[in-house]
Amino acid sequence: MAKSRLIGEYPVIGIRPTIDGRRGVLDVRGSLEEQTMGMAEAAAELFRQQLRYSNGEPVQVVLADTTIGRVPEAAACLAMGWKHPFGRITRNW
Repeated sequence: MAKSRLIGEYPVIGIRPTIDGRRGVLDVRGSLEEQTMGMAEAAAELFRQQLRYSNGEPVQVVLADTTIGRVPEAAACLAMGWKHPFGRITRNW
């Protein structure tokens, strides 16, 4: 079997589910919070089931604890160790 040419560790897929942060009278955020987080969890599971590293192991997926709609939540994500921008799962378009 050929020696792995990988230097370092395999990359990790990170998902930070973003959401419209407006609460107010319309409560845009509240109406989409559960749906957006559900979409992010479904995407993470799909990636784990369908994507593999070159050694055959399933890819690692990191999912933020909550949706991100404002600066404090984005800052909390950075505090968790999110140093690079990842793709976003969002219900808002």
